[in-house]
Amino acid sequence: MSPTLMPVQEILQGGVLPEGYIQTKDDYQVGDTPPALMTDPTIDFSLLSSSSLEELAKLHSALTSWGCAQIVNHGMSLALLDEVREMSKQFFKLPLEEKEKYSSKGDDLEGYGNTNAVQQGSLNWNDKLHLQVYPVEKRQLDFWPQNPHHFRTTLNEYSEKNKMIFMTLIKSMARSLNLEEECFFEIWEDEEKDLTYARFNFYPRCPMSDKVVGLKPHGDGTVLTLLLQDKEVEGLQVLKDNQWFRVPVIPEALTILVGDQMEITSNGIFKSPTHKAVVNPQYDRMSLAMLFIPSPDTEIGPLDELITDERPQLYKKLKNYGQQVYSQSIPSGQRPIDIVKLNY
Repeated sequence: MSPTLMPVQEILQGGVLPEGYIQTKDDYQVGDTPPALMTDPTIDFSLLSSSSLEELAKLHSALTSWGCAQIVNHGMSLALLDEVREMSKQFFKLPLEEKEKYSSKGDDLEGYGNTNAVQQGSLNWNDKLHLQVYPVEKRQLDFWPQNPHHFRTTLNEYSEKNKMIFMTLIKSMARSLNLEEECFFEIWEDEEKDLTYARFNFYPRCPMSDKVVGLKPHGDGTVLTLLLQDKEVEGLQVLKDNQWFRVPVIPEALTILVGDQMEITSNGIFKSPTHKAVVNPQYDRMSLAMLFIPSPDTEIGPLDELITDERPQLYKKLKNYGQQVYSQSIPSGQRPIDIVKLNY
């Protein structure tokens, strides 16, 4: 099997780092000093639910400056979060022949494997299990593991709770802009067509971790991403003011990442952050990203209420953001979202 297609875990067993995984200069850390920790405070989700003005202001500050925040008291127990983490680790520890029962087919993202066959430049030191969870009738259960035995029921419970958290968050984000709380429903309006994916990420340890990158710098093409981090091993970093910052591990927290489609809809007020995953030389690391994506039939663009003389419309209106943007060649140094910016 080509090293490009081989699961990263299997490459690790060989003890030799293939050249394709060695970072290019574009993947290296910005600046010469080790990244500092992200400084913004955590958000108490229970206070957002009760419309606390102080907590709304903290949410607004974090998502307009960092595009990233950590929320606690979100209604999910630490026991559930740990169960999700543990079943993820159990799946990736299975023998290769067992995991390959759920392998992706062709160019389909769903299933087990990695995306290295379609990567440009250096490859990601990452294996994934990518599953559609909503709409429910679109679930391809052939890709949903039955080992661990509780995987499907636990993921279903976790997905339902994440969906409720997501809905509260987009309402709270609207209120933080002094808008009607349902205004972002313009991009999230059709339960039969709006999409949610669960992406389980596994980053095997690598003795030459300074030579590889878990996920290259990128922005998410979502409305929001809700990320469950590893309980013990750091790895997520966000770019702010041309410097990388480490996102700390808070075992009971979920990490919010603003997606490109929310940046567009908010007319650039909320920021979709460039972020990456780094690899640990001694410890494996996991994460689970819940990706909330509007229906391809929904037109997205800046809300009329957020277009003013002082802040003119910054982005084009378009449908099917992912296909339109990611099918194009992105010039070096540009983010995909830059393609839909209007020039002033």
